[in-house]
Amino acid sequence: MLSVVVAPWGGEPVFERNGDEPHDAASTMKVAVLAALHRAGADPGEPVPVVNGFASRAGGRFTNDPDWDSDPVPWTLLGATVPLGLLTERMITHSSNLATNLCLARAGHGAVAEVWRRAGATRSASPRGIEDYPAREAGLHNRVTARDLVRLLQSLDGEPELLALLERNAFRVDLAAGLPPGTRVAFKNGWFPGVRHCVGLVQPDDCPPYLLAVCYTGPLASGADGAGADPAARLVARVSAAVWARRHAITRAGGGPVPPDRSGPAR
Repeated sequence: MLSVVVAPWGGEPVFERNGDEPHDAASTMKVAVLAALHRAGADPGEPVPVVNGFASRAGGRFTNDPDWDSDPVPWTLLGATVPLGLLTERMITHSSNLATNLCLARAGHGAVAEVWRRAGATRSASPRGIEDYPAREAGLHNRVTARDLVRLLQSLDGEPELLALLERNAFRVDLAAGLPPGTRVAFKNGWFPGVRHCVGLVQPDDCPPYLLAVCYTGPLASGADGAGADPAARLVARVSAAVWARRHAITRAGGGPVPPDRSGPAR
């Protein structure tokens, strides 16, 4: 199943394919955790103990598996206390599962649900943590649609620091790989075997910005995180390149406003 939604920044979608079809959220739900922390006024300097043990939404406890995590850095900090901002950064820039669950424990599931509600999401939710398998078996599923992912990024208008962090995503594959080198893009991808998603705000130099969300569920998704290693990642890149080629028509159709300048140093 391939889902695609394209919209000008600040405008309604101008193209959609299976836009409301639900997919497993993978790591795209980390954007909602980021927004929940920010809107709660969380202090980036707040000390957080790095532990690998979390309350399951189904009762009891669960842990993360380092072999399923794309970021080794938080694992080297187990037993230490680190600033919340470090964990937030690794959650987005390196898609750390361990950092995500630590951030989610700080933000709370209710705050994350409010992020989706405020974005106007109709079929997306993040009711459990990453690798909370007891909750998944109890029927609590992290789901997204391409349309709701576009709504989620649209809801970050007025929060330029969050978009600036998304621009520092270290995994320059998927959507980013279909763009000309140097193109500014604030994006989050997510993957595991059978799933490959990406949503981003693309900011061309020659026309207004636009949003693109691509969700893929199927056999092409190998789960590999190296550049070009996952056939589904190459598929997402091809979709991104095709949308880029039509960028002027997208923004003419929508006429959305230009997002705030984020050319200064990000914090």
